Amino acid sequence: MPVTYPDLGDARRIARLDPPSGNVNLVLDTDTYNEIDDQFAVVYALLSSERITMEAIHAAPFFNHRSNGPEQGMERSYEEILRLLERLDRSPNDFVFKGSKQFMSGPEEPVESPAARDLVKRAMQRKASDAPLYVAAIGAPTNVASAILIEPAIVERIVVVWLGGQPHYWHSAYEFNFKQDLHATRILFDSGVPLVQIPCQQVAEQLRTTLPEMEALVKGRGAIGDYLYEIYTEFVPSRLAQSKVIWDISAIAWLLDAGWAPGFLAHSPLVSSEFTYSVDPRRHLIRVVRECRRDQIFGDLFGKLESGAADS
Repeated sequence: MPVTYPDLGDARRIARLDPPSGNVNLVLDTDTYNEIDDQFAVVYALLSSERITMEAIHAAPFFNHRSNGPEQGMERSYEEILRLLERLDRSPNDFVFKGSKQFMSGPEEPVESPAARDLVKRAMQRKASDAPLYVAAIGAPTNVASAILIEPAIVERIVVVWLGGQPHYWHSAYEFNFKQDLHATRILFDSGVPLVQIPCQQVAEQLRTTLPEMEALVKGRGAIGDYLYEIYTEFVPSRLAQSKVIWDISAIAWLLDAGWAPGFLAHSPLVSSEFTYSVDPRRHLIRVVRECRRDQIFGDLFGKLESGAADS
C-alpha cells in the first residue's frame, strides 16, 4: 500500500517554515568526503554552539570520482567526519552514525541504516507540538527520505533544510545532490515534510572564497583551520583569478540568521525523471531561498574560526 504521510495543514506547515527564532536542535546529514564544502559546514555548525545544539552527524552516500560507489562514498564521509572531530577535540561516540550503503531503488523503498534509525529515534522522542528537530541535509537525501518512509510520523516533528536542485525558474533542476537519488529527492518534495530548499545556481553559488582569503583568515586558526586550508588548496592550487564555491555552509547560515539567506514560500514542485520542475498550485508550500549574502556568512564563519583558535 502507498505510504500515508501526516497532513500538517497549511497554517502549521507555514509556521514551521518560518526561520527559527531561538536555539536550534540539529542533525547534520552530510556526504562529507564528496568535495570540500561539507567540511566547512560541519565546522561552522560545531563552532556555532551559541545557537545550534548539534545532536548528531550522519554520513550520507555519494558516487563520483572520489568513491567507487555510494557505499564507499558513505564510508569515506564517515571517516572524514572523524578527522574533523579529532581536530576539534570532539568525541564521535553516540554522535556520528553511518548512513545508507546505496541509493533508494524505488519510490517507497527505504534504505536501512544506523543514520536513518537514529533520525527516527530522535524525532520520535519529541511530541508533534514541540519545537521541531532541524535536519540540515547537504548531500543526497537518502538517509532523510528513508527515515521518513520508515516512520512517516516524523514529518510532524522535523524541518528539513536541504541544499539541492536549482531555482524553480531554471531550465533544469539537475544538480549533484538532486540527481544522486531521485527517489529520495521526490520524497522531500512529495511527503509534506516542512522543507527549506536552498538551490545551487545563483543562490548557494554566491558563497565563493579565494586562496588569498583562506591564507589570511583560515590558515593558522588552530588544527581545524589548518586542515580546512589544506583541503582547500587541493582544489584551488592557483591564486590567479580563481575562486571556489563553499556551497554547504548555506544551510547552516539559514539556521543562524535567515536574513543572510532570505527566501519565499512556493508550491512544492513536481519532479520529472528528466530532472525538470512543474508547478501545481494545489500542492503544499515549501520555503525556497533566493540568495545567499556572501559577506555576512563568510564573515561569521571566519570570525568563529578566529575565536575558536584564540580559545584553544
